[in-house]
Amino acid sequence: MSSRVLTAVAWPYANGPRHIGHVSGFGVPSDVFSRYQRMAGNRVLMVSGTDEHGTPIQVQADAEGLSARALADKYNRVIVGDLQGLGLAYDLFTRTTTSNHYQVVQDLFLALHRNGYVVAKTTMGAISPSTGRTLPDRYIEGTCPICGYDSARGDQCDNCGNQLDPADLINPRSKINGETPKFTETEHFFLDLPAFAESLGKWLSTRSDWRPNVLKFSANLISDLKPRPITRDLDWGVPIPLDGWRDQPMKRLYVWFDAVIGYLSASVEWARRYGQSPDSWQQWWCDPAATGYYFMGKDNIVFHSVIWPALLLGQNGAGDKGGQPGAFGTLNLPDEIVSSEFLTMSGSKFSTSRGTVIYVGDFLREYGPDALRYFISAAGPENQDTDFTWEEFVRRTNFELANEWGNLVNRSISMAHRNVGAIPKPIAPAEADAALLATSKAGFGEVGGLLARSRFKQALGEALRVVSAANKYLSDQEPWKLTDDPERRDSVLHTALQVVQDANTLLTPFLPHAAQQVHEALGGSGVWAAQPEIREVDDLGDGPAYPVLTGDYAGEQARWESSPIEVGRPLAKPSPLFRKLDTKLGETGPDWAPIRTEPS
Repeated sequence: MSSRVLTAVAWPYANGPRHIGHVSGFGVPSDVFSRYQRMAGNRVLMVSGTDEHGTPIQVQADAEGLSARALADKYNRVIVGDLQGLGLAYDLFTRTTTSNHYQVVQDLFLALHRNGYVVAKTTMGAISPSTGRTLPDRYIEGTCPICGYDSARGDQCDNCGNQLDPADLINPRSKINGETPKFTETEHFFLDLPAFAESLGKWLSTRSDWRPNVLKFSANLISDLKPRPITRDLDWGVPIPLDGWRDQPMKRLYVWFDAVIGYLSASVEWARRYGQSPDSWQQWWCDPAATGYYFMGKDNIVFHSVIWPALLLGQNGAGDKGGQPGAFGTLNLPDEIVSSEFLTMSGSKFSTSRGTVIYVGDFLREYGPDALRYFISAAGPENQDTDFTWEEFVRRTNFELANEWGNLVNRSISMAHRNVGAIPKPIAPAEADAALLATSKAGFGEVGGLLARSRFKQALGEALRVVSAANKYLSDQEPWKLTDDPERRDSVLHTALQVVQDANTLLTPFLPHAAQQVHEALGGSGVWAAQPEIREVDDLGDGPAYPVLTGDYAGEQARWESSPIEVGRPLAKPSPLFRKLDTKLGETGPDWAPIRTEPS
């Protein structure tokens, strides 16, 4: 029976191109998961977009001599192009500067306000003395007043995990220019997080199947919830939809509040553009039978396991104060938070400012999408921080992609092409054939079960086990020596090609571009694994046009099952599936991302 699955993917910030560390957390895992779910027959809604508000956008815009809007436009297009090239099959990848997003954010704010979960109060705001702008909490660092950690952020200490206020930091400083912030009185709206302590705690207690790091971190936060400001003294953001506030030029809803609501606004926009009706989004958000999976890096856990559920509970009227459902009815809370650790480089987080960065666009131009997708799936930071090295990338590309999978495809099809010219008929099957076919078919349950639980490394390992079994089978059966026994030779080749087709299906979520090539090399036609496309669309209100990612995935042929290969289908001489890399790359890195050696 088909189920509805919401894949909610963290929103990349539009203040520059994204690097491979970013897509290892939010991008590739969410796409592998969604592709599998579609192949398994489920109705997937995969949504996200570029996060375009807040001080970081303004800071980068100043550095490039652009307006905030022009900077967001520039990097939105760069990011859309990179994610399309990587093959991330969004139903809608949009942005937060749309009329639709503004309306959804304001409607949800009003529901929270009516239910008493948003309150105005006077507070001390951190202002940059040199610019006069509000400094967001995460752009202020100092010493934690609780544990003494000297790099605590204004909203949270990463060392002890406690929520903080910038004014509480010892020796606070701006991360932008190092200056000491000026704290002045200002009135803002706060999300009353303590009013969700009981309801959030009760809900979290039902999430026993989450990854342990996510569950433990979230449970610790519940014990010390504090009101959190959701507005800022800025002119770049969503206007506050209340009399006395909406016309103030320097009061806006702040970026962390509006960005998480983007999952809902993107779903609403998808329904308005491509759904059967403008209310189609409700099938994924209001039906208790639908499931929602949220994909991100570990630095985003708090926003998705505590703050976003609190906003949903407040909108639903289901927080500790009660209330009535808002404009969106009763919305589903997340079913699972799929958080990845950090992909590092030489032991450090990827950082543009420190020069430890490999941009997605550069990587795709040089090595293509599937080599990166494979590395992230096989060696990425699924459960722990993982260091990217060019040496490991070369090793996995050459020995696993090219030698194992690519070689199995090439030699199986080449032998059948050379000896038969088509997919041969099995005339003299043997016990070894049946054993390999059983291993191959069993892979669908094993790999599929792991993918459904977001266990990507294990799932890929099980798929490669089928590939290894097929390579061993060919080495053992030696069909190239069976020239005097064409019936047995054809049976061996048929078995090998059947398993190539099965393995290709198992690997499709990980390697969709190569999967299309293998489908065609096996004589298939049409779209096996659909790819996203970039469409230029008009704003649904009065804003400017912008590009979105979307696609027709319902028409792809890939299904999560073993189907009999078609005997007699003509085969052409195959081309290599993956090119082997020069081993020197592992020692030097490419010219555009050289390996930096520390002076002795």
